[in-house]
Amino acid sequence: MTGLGPTGATKPGRGRGRLVAVGVALLLAWGGVGYRLVVVQGVQAATFSDHGEGQRVQRETLAADRGTIFDRDGRELAVTVDSVTVYANPLEIDDPATVARLLAPLIGEPPGEILTRLAADSTFVYVARQLERDQAQRVKEALLPGIYFLDEPKRAYPLGSLTAHVVGFVQPDDNRGLEGLELQYDTPLAGTPGELVVERDPQGRTIPHGDYSIVPAEPGSDLVLTIKTEIQFAATEALQRGIDRTGAVSGTVVVLQPETGEVLAMVTLPGYDPNDRSGIDSSLYRNRAVTDLFEPGSTQKLVTIAAALESGLVDPWTAFDIPEAIEIEDTRFEDFTVHPDQLTVTEIVAYSSNLGTILVGELLGARLMHEHMYGFGEGRATGVDFPGEAGGILSRPEDWCPSTCVAGTSIGYHVAVTPLQMAQVYATVANDGVWVQPHLVREIVDGHGAKMPVIAHERQVVSAETAGRVRLMLEAVVDLGTGGSASVIGYRVGGKTGTTQQFDVETGEYSEEKVVASFIGMAPINDPKVVVAVVLDSPLEDASGGSGAAPIFAEVMEAALHQLGVPPDGS
Repeated sequence: MTGLGPTGATKPGRGRGRLVAVGVALLLAWGGVGYRLVVVQGVQAATFSDHGEGQRVQRETLAADRGTIFDRDGRELAVTVDSVTVYANPLEIDDPATVARLLAPLIGEPPGEILTRLAADSTFVYVARQLERDQAQRVKEALLPGIYFLDEPKRAYPLGSLTAHVVGFVQPDDNRGLEGLELQYDTPLAGTPGELVVERDPQGRTIPHGDYSIVPAEPGSDLVLTIKTEIQFAATEALQRGIDRTGAVSGTVVVLQPETGEVLAMVTLPGYDPNDRSGIDSSLYRNRAVTDLFEPGSTQKLVTIAAALESGLVDPWTAFDIPEAIEIEDTRFEDFTVHPDQLTVTEIVAYSSNLGTILVGELLGARLMHEHMYGFGEGRATGVDFPGEAGGILSRPEDWCPSTCVAGTSIGYHVAVTPLQMAQVYATVANDGVWVQPHLVREIVDGHGAKMPVIAHERQVVSAETAGRVRLMLEAVVDLGTGGSASVIGYRVGGKTGTTQQFDVETGEYSEEKVVASFIGMAPINDPKVVVAVVLDSPLEDASGGSGAAPIFAEVMEAALHQLGVPPDGS
């Protein structure tokens, strides 16, 4: 009898099957591993290598030193100073909530905002940008884990609000120009950023002998402005006193050198401090000298008279019988100064006669008047090197109304200009009839010291003879007419008052209460070296060009002539 083997013994055939199954499984597994190795180390080797390198190698931008902005005498108006930026490696911070709580009072930010940054899945996050060194030192002394420090350039404005509307400011975190010349010349000022390449391990530590390279940043170009700080200061002080005296909402002063087109001063008030803009209404950033439009009123009479002289329609001694009023349809034009019944062209300017100017304007007609207005630069941007310049408003002559448009335009209505554009009109007369493009930058100096001067465009608008005759008429305004408050002791001064009712867009009518008061003039009258324009928005007291703006003009003109060393030429 054949006996059975031990209980549970496996039959030989079944054991071999299991071994085959295990072998096949191992073969497939090793095949998969081999295939994966071929894919990883062969077919997709470059892809995985790049991925790994991307995890290890970090590229950080090195900010370039932004160029310095100087005034015409080398005084610094915008500089780049050292500051300290705090950054973190979140992977090294085990308790981000505690670190955020400790950082909050040191950098002046809510703990929740800091915690959001520290919880990022990254080895590099900014915690606070461009801190002062003493503030950064307090953070260093806290000895917080995962917190590091980086020297970073910061923009500073030594004169604060004095030149804010000209220089502008930059974005704090990246020094990108946002306003003013910082924006206009952002590219040359910014320079070329550099790059830091560093290889780190998963914990953010630098890998010895890993990739490490630095491409140095190239510093930006410097700007040398036309602004003379002493004149800018005098204009600011005089304008502020004028605003306080008249209760005006705002004011603007432009000071030009007529032969070169250089802007010696450009002031807008109220102002702001570009070093600390917290809580500032962004409307204060606006440089009203180049962005705001107003109807020039009686300062426009210079253009009307110059056009008639240049066209040969009148001379300074041509006399006009002045009526009591001129009525055109429903509009009545009157004079607001007492004068004889007959006025010469010179007296029309001196007494600022609306009626006399309208009679001269009617001789010109729409097309001839428009031609000269456009030639003087009204209705188009000056091309000044400043962002956001308004072009002005000057309709085509064929679009002028057949009734009151010639009369109204001849005395400064139906046309809108910026303070700079109107200052340039007077600078053209001061410069023997040659219009020179206004500019704020004298030269650009690149990182290697090469200087690139700014070239201003020029064009002849009226003859030197016409310009000279108009200057003498403007002198009569100050000596005999409405501009007596604009006189400057020791100098022969000429200029023109302007008082314009403001147009209310909501009602579609001119306001009976709000006016724009202005005075624009030049000195010395035979060879003007300075043109000053003053514009006051909505003065409550002394609400006219003669009583409100002219005294400000006199203060600024006197300071400018003295600062430039212009010798006296009068009594």
